[in-house]
Amino acid sequence: MFKTGKRLLIAALAVSAPLLAGSAMAQDKGLISVIVNDTSNPYWFTEGKIARETAEELGYRANVSAHKGDTNTESRQIDTAITNQAKAIILDPANADGSVGAVRKAVEAGIPVFLVNAEINEQGLAKAQLVSNNAQGAALGAQQWVQTVGDSANYVELKGAPSDNNAATRSNGYETVLSQYPDLKKVGEDVANWDRTQGFNKMQSLLQANPDIQGVISGNDEMALGAIAALKEAGKLDDVVVGGFDGSPDAVDAVKSGELAYTVLQPVAIFSKAAVQMADKFITTGETGVQGEKHLFDCILITPDNVDQYVSPFVLKP
Repeated sequence: MFKTGKRLLIAALAVSAPLLAGSAMAQDKGLISVIVNDTSNPYWFTEGKIARETAEELGYRANVSAHKGDTNTESRQIDTAITNQAKAIILDPANADGSVGAVRKAVEAGIPVFLVNAEINEQGLAKAQLVSNNAQGAALGAQQWVQTVGDSANYVELKGAPSDNNAATRSNGYETVLSQYPDLKKVGEDVANWDRTQGFNKMQSLLQANPDIQGVISGNDEMALGAIAALKEAGKLDDVVVGGFDGSPDAVDAVKSGELAYTVLQPVAIFSKAAVQMADKFITTGETGVQGEKHLFDCILITPDNVDQYVSPFVLKP
């Protein structure tokens, strides 16, 4: 069963606060290896940055590497962490099925693994899986999209990488909401693999096939921003509502400028920090300090009404 992130975070912070206070003079507690997807994406860059900074504040050495969705690269990075005798691995897995072997390899080497952002399709290996509540976030986004575009429109959808369970969860969440409006017609969809360039190219093709659409709903901000670029090039942006998901700085700027209707902020800055704090707790005591393996962190809708509360990457001030 998934647990909500609020109690998890409170517990993690309570455990780690004294350590954070004395981190400047803490001795070297060993290495924590942080493995993310692609640091050219601001979401994954922030994920790695927050995890590294938190580890260093707690007295560890830390490094960040990126597998870019390739399970062979991920496996080699796990091998490097094992060779370097990492105390723990913070991993955003490359593939829900394909990363299981790499996680098992680390666990068999005696290194605890804490997953962030994406899941693997096997429980009992990772000490914890900390992820955004993608179903809740997708529902938030879809409801805002309908409020903006109206209950009658032709639209297209850009989907994330099929190897990532988050892609299907968000798409299904959109469908659950949008299917309640019979006059909303999805006339096209394509996979753009979370990538801005692919979002641009796929949007061009979708526009050629469906020149009179009124909306685009996207599985993440990078694909949405690519779609916006294609719509601008075609002179159609003023007539099309685009919605995103992530809460990236570029997406927030696009919300401010009116090019993006909204984005759904994933609290990556929160759960990346919590994962490292939980790892420290486990390294120190042999326990994570929380119950259960999977933990959900609710997403937050960013619209023109609250966009000015965005104070740093992926952080919205209450």
